[in-house]
Amino acid sequence: MADTAIIGDGPAGLSAALLLAKNGHTAVVFGGDETLMHHAHLYNYLGVPDVGGSEFQRIARGQATDAGARIEEREVTGIRKDGAAFTVSTTEGEQRFDHVILAGGRSAATLATELDAAADDGAIRVDGDAATTVPGLYAAGHLVRPERSQAIISAGDGAKAALDILSKEAGRDVHDWDTPGG
Repeated sequence: MADTAIIGDGPAGLSAALLLAKNGHTAVVFGGDETLMHHAHLYNYLGVPDVGGSEFQRIARGQATDAGARIEEREVTGIRKDGAAFTVSTTEGEQRFDHVILAGGRSAATLATELDAAADDGAIRVDGDAATTVPGLYAAGHLVRPERSQAIISAGDGAKAALDILSKEAGRDVHDWDTPGG
């Protein structure tokens, strides 16, 4: 199973963490719950008729951690690519990861630039699976669509990144279907 660092704990990062963790992968989210979701109100999120952004964050963080994701309220100060892996530096040391998902945070765009991920007009360039031009590095949410940010799209971006990681690690396409009683 792969280890994935997720920088940012808004809808994109928490969605990715939830899918990875519930499928047995290590998902470590770096974020201090300072997302813009605390300034939002959701009434356009499929399946959620009406919820404040702070309540959404509380529920989403709980879902991710209940599935086994770890949320670390530490600032990421740098990331470097070491062969096929990444070393993530924080204020408390370094950790190695197989994959990194940039899903927000003030420094995520800077981290993408430092890793030489391609960008267009301030948006990190990704393919249909949220993969950047740097192998193993993904970007989701506001970072890829800064002028068209929306919570459900951001969560979908995070899910796409997670499913791509799960598929690459399994060597086949992976689907994430939950069935009643199963």
